[in-house]
Amino acid sequence: MSLLGTVKEALEASTQNPNRGDATETTSEGAFWCTDCGERIRDVDVEGETPPACPSCGDEMEFERSASSTGCAC
Repeated sequence: MSLLGTVKEALEASTQNPNRGDATETTSEGAFWCTDCGERIRDVDVEGETPPACPSCGDEMEFERSASSTGCAC
């Protein structure tokens, strides 16, 4: 395969499909963020404690939803 063909395939790789990754993986609705530290924890990685404490500073983290397939996080 030529370099041009490889580049073409890479560019054709779907950035439009929001359903990426393993199908058995739990779907995330967003993540918890610490705006002061920039720490991020996916909601599916949080057990029990909601909202969790920031691992760096200990402050309560804020939940932010992920963008939908339309690109809107509202």
